[in-house]
This record gives sequence, C-alpha cells and structure tokens, in this order.
Amino acid sequence: MKLRPIDLTLTGLFVALMAVGANITSFVPFMVVGGVPITLQTFFAILAGAILGSRLGSIAMIVYLLVGLVGAPVFSRFGGGPSTIFNPTFGFIVSFIFTAYVVGKIVEKKKSVLAFCIASLIGMAVNYLFGTNWMYFAYKLWAAAPDGFTYKMAWLWMIVPLPKDIILAVFAGIMAHRLEKSVLSKGQFKQLKRVS
Repeated sequence: MKLRPIDLTLTGLFVALMAVGANITSFVPFMVVGGVPITLQTFFAILAGAILGSRLGSIAMIVYLLVGLVGAPVFSRFGGGPSTIFNPTFGFIVSFIFTAYVVGKIVEKKKSVLAFCIASLIGMAVNYLFGTNWMYFAYKLWAAAPDGFTYKMAWLWMIVPLPKDIILAVFAGIMAHRLEKSVLSKGQFKQLKRVS
C-alpha cells in the first residue's frame, strides 16, 4: 500500500483534528456525563471517512489510535499510553476506525448530499454501538462500575451527547458534500478519492 505525500499530509491533519476534538472537555469540563466525555471526535471521524474515503479515512483513525497508544496525549483529557486500553471509553476510540471506513464506503458509491448525510448518521450509529457495548463490558469485566450499573444505564448516558452528535453528523455530511463538489473533485484530490 503506497501512500503519497498528500495522503500523509491529510492523514496527519485528521490525527491533529481528532486530538483537538478529543480535548474539548479540557476547556469545558462540565461536558463529561457518567464518565463519558462529550467530544468532537465522532464528527472528525465521520469527516475523515467522507473526505478521505474508506481506505485513507480508516488509516488516519488507525494512526490516531497508535499515536495515542505510544503515549502522545491525543486522547480525551490529554490521555495517552497503553493503559488507556483499559479505560471503559476506549471502545469509542477503536470505533472511529470502523466509523470512517463505513462512511467512506457509502460515499464512494453515491455522491448526493442525502447519501453523505445518511452515511454520516450510519457512521455515528457504528460509533455508538461499538463504543457503548465496549463500555458496558468494560465496567462489567474489569473497570469499577458505578453503583447499580446496568446495560440500560450505559445507553442512558449516551442520551446526553446524542442530539449533539446527530446535528454534527448531518453537518459533517453537508460539509463533506460541499467540499466534494467544490474542492475534492478537482486535481490531486480527485485522484485521492479515486484510489481510496
């Protein structure tokens, strides 16, 4: 798999955007509900798939994951290092790989604004399904679960960020579609989309 300079640049850009999106709670600490930080990571993971395509979008998310695991403080609340694997919310980080891949696969087949928005919402659903189930099993198997913790409680926690993520997913779809029409369908970007 050969990556061109533009591929590496865009991958690096999305790794940086994910790090910024992960640490919104450092500036607004009240955006943590039930141990789940409300971040902009899902938004940027969706954009990665929609803009870079399934292959490069998922590669960008894998790089983001690896950069964090080696110790760079790119995860939520400037976390990083191998120990983050045991964090109950680590499943959301893993899910960004699948989110970007699924979104990219859908928009590679259809280029309408509706397809971009539907792909974004499906990507958000992938993020929620994988991340919430990981969180539930983490609390049940190795993390210290809150009193009375249940599967229903895990999903109730997700109600708080849900409206924000739906709005941002649709916005990401519209934004990516506009970029597709105005920038990504031209020059080097056109080649990028073709090989993704």
